[in-house]
Amino acid sequence: MRFSRNILCHASASAIVLGAVMSPMAVFAQDQGADTAALDGTDIVVTAQKRAERLQDVPLAVTAVGADTLANRQINDSSSLVQAVPSLTFQQGATPTNSSFRIRGIGTALFGQGVESSVSTVVDGVVAVRQTQGFTDLADIERVEVLRGPQGTLFGKNATAGVVNVTTARPSRDFEGRAEATIAEHGEYRVRGTVSGPISDTMRARVTGFYNDVRGIARNIATGGWDNGSKSWGVRGKLEWDATDNLNLLFAAEYRKTEADCCASTWIAITNPNLQSLVGPINATRENRTLNDETVTYSNSDQQTYSLQADWDLGGSTITSITAYQKYYLDVNQPIERINSNVPLFVGAGATYSYFSQNHGVVDLSAFSQELRIANNGNSDLNYVAGVFYMHSDIERPFDRRRARCTAGTFGQPCATANIVWQSAASNVRLKQDSIAAFGQFDYRIIGGLKAIGGLRVQYEKGTNSGTRTAPIVAGDVVFPGNASTSGSVSADDTGVTGKAGLQYEFSRNAQVYGSYTRGYKGLGYDMEISTNLANQTVLEPEHVNAYELGFKGRTADGVLSVSTALFLADYTNLQVQANRSDIASGVVQFVSTNAGKSRTKGFEVEATVRPDDHFSLTGAVTYSDARIDIDGLNCPQQIAATAPIMSGSPTNICYRAAAGVTPTQNLRGATLPVSPKWRISIAPRYEANIPGTDYAGFAQVGVNFQSAMNFSVEQDPLLEQPAYTLVDASIGVKQIDGRYSLTLFVKNLFDENYLTSIGHTSFLGGNYDLVGTFNKDADRYFGATLGVKF
Repeated sequence: MRFSRNILCHASASAIVLGAVMSPMAVFAQDQGADTAALDGTDIVVTAQKRAERLQDVPLAVTAVGADTLANRQINDSSSLVQAVPSLTFQQGATPTNSSFRIRGIGTALFGQGVESSVSTVVDGVVAVRQTQGFTDLADIERVEVLRGPQGTLFGKNATAGVVNVTTARPSRDFEGRAEATIAEHGEYRVRGTVSGPISDTMRARVTGFYNDVRGIARNIATGGWDNGSKSWGVRGKLEWDATDNLNLLFAAEYRKTEADCCASTWIAITNPNLQSLVGPINATRENRTLNDETVTYSNSDQQTYSLQADWDLGGSTITSITAYQKYYLDVNQPIERINSNVPLFVGAGATYSYFSQNHGVVDLSAFSQELRIANNGNSDLNYVAGVFYMHSDIERPFDRRRARCTAGTFGQPCATANIVWQSAASNVRLKQDSIAAFGQFDYRIIGGLKAIGGLRVQYEKGTNSGTRTAPIVAGDVVFPGNASTSGSVSADDTGVTGKAGLQYEFSRNAQVYGSYTRGYKGLGYDMEISTNLANQTVLEPEHVNAYELGFKGRTADGVLSVSTALFLADYTNLQVQANRSDIASGVVQFVSTNAGKSRTKGFEVEATVRPDDHFSLTGAVTYSDARIDIDGLNCPQQIAATAPIMSGSPTNICYRAAAGVTPTQNLRGATLPVSPKWRISIAPRYEANIPGTDYAGFAQVGVNFQSAMNFSVEQDPLLEQPAYTLVDASIGVKQIDGRYSLTLFVKNLFDENYLTSIGHTSFLGGNYDLVGTFNKDADRYFGATLGVKF
């Protein structure tokens, strides 16, 4: 299969704009925390590859969160960034493969590994191949930048919703070190440390390590333990060498490992009395924190990244090369029936299964990438960045599942061997992809404060997806429904031209407006899951977006007040989504990757910082995003499917059957995108003052985050809605004025507001109103303390 297209599109630039070059993306930037620059009223500067630029000057939609903000708000991992970036939302799935970031309501709504992420993660210039790699601990971070809208030019890959760009600290020229330890309620222990300094006059090194032990938050009655906890550790080393007066080399190596009994769902609603008798002594409400399953869910991963960055300063310009190799391995098993039995039980003659504890998958990923670019140095009337990018990735996706049904017996009792029917299947799918691109971007001062902004990217990609499914996998088993043996391969390629155009007008050093049009792109998608029709594969069409933005950034001359605002509208075509094609009656479990007809997100963002004096600061942000989708052929919400009427044609926004006995379906128009709250509002006041007669200062901070209601399903299932909620975090502490020692006492979710990170129906016993959900630790109030030391 071959795809060939010539499309005028766009891949926008990095928020970490090189030097004083105005990157050709229209967005706004505003620091979201209590970092030093923000607090003392000086300019907030974002730098990369030896060039720096005030965020005030950059027409980019990016929130920059510095190291101080991360520490002050106890943001320990990437998923917690939503506390500081209202335009960013995070959905916790059962595993990292179906967890996702969303920006302005748009994100990757698929858990298959054959699709690129709509929100890309970049660490030190290295682009993660898949979104599952991006959910990691944050240690020794210099800053995190969250870019909104289509991206790609300086990051090497396109992302249609945005980018989470992480920059870790570089080796220092002076010897320094720091360590931090956190202890919190319910068995949470974290420790991290860094040592950095010179080896010689031209060489410097930095080593960072961390270890986390977080006890589970769900009590498992069957095992007597706590589920949904994790242990993780990692180490990162950086070696920087000034090889010559104008050539700098930076080598980085990182290894991370996580062992998690996560993320088991808990029962949140049970209406079937037979199911309740099997589940046992569990009160299935949205506040439920217990489960009863002899098989513990696990999600274990390890990740390695190696990179070499070279910066060659030619005087008028700098050539930058980033060579990287990354490897990621994830091993997951998620039991499905969620009852305490290690043997099949009889649960009714019509039940499709009674034992389903083997649901095991692996992601084995490796990639090589090379980026080479040139950018002019300094601020001139014409500024430019140009380069080429190449990536080769190799993803293997083995998966195996086995379950049993019992044909006769006494309800709730172990099934006789003669009455057990085992069903099993296994698949092994491998996707190899190559991507190559040439890009350029510029800004040109037309007259006075008026600048023209433009960018262009030409990219070519190809991929081959091949695999085999075998069923059954155990002698005596029968074929797992919908998973018969098959094999096949498909190859596809695509060429895209993406672009950007905009205008920026600077009224003064402290005020500007901008407007832009961006054509964004996300590449071909492949299906790698066990239910894939390998013998007759289809390839997802590329996802495109036409994005428009109008923004203003300003600050008072004294730096007391800074404000950033933006209006945005983005129209998506061929949005890549996951559609439920399961048939509960036959026991076929199938989620299909497909292209939606179109989608639109529109809204506005406002971010502001107020610092009236040296003691008090207040940051706040409001995001309104209305994200809608048109899509045909979806399953209906489970609880209303049985009453679906027979209708001809293609009616919209109603559950119907095309004929008697056909699985009900629906064609949606203007439906709300899943995990897309319309409103997110945050406010974070902070007060800090010296303690008289001491060399210490005291501080207090509150973080308030409001999120409006949202639905977890593209099928618009009213049972899968999370109501609006507000989380309030607070901290107080003392620190030595020179920063050597600090102690912070904190509370998360001060008012004990309950919320869920995902909700879904269960296929066990086919209960239409029986639901399961997942939750974070901060869905309950807890206290903790952090002790820090620097030298």
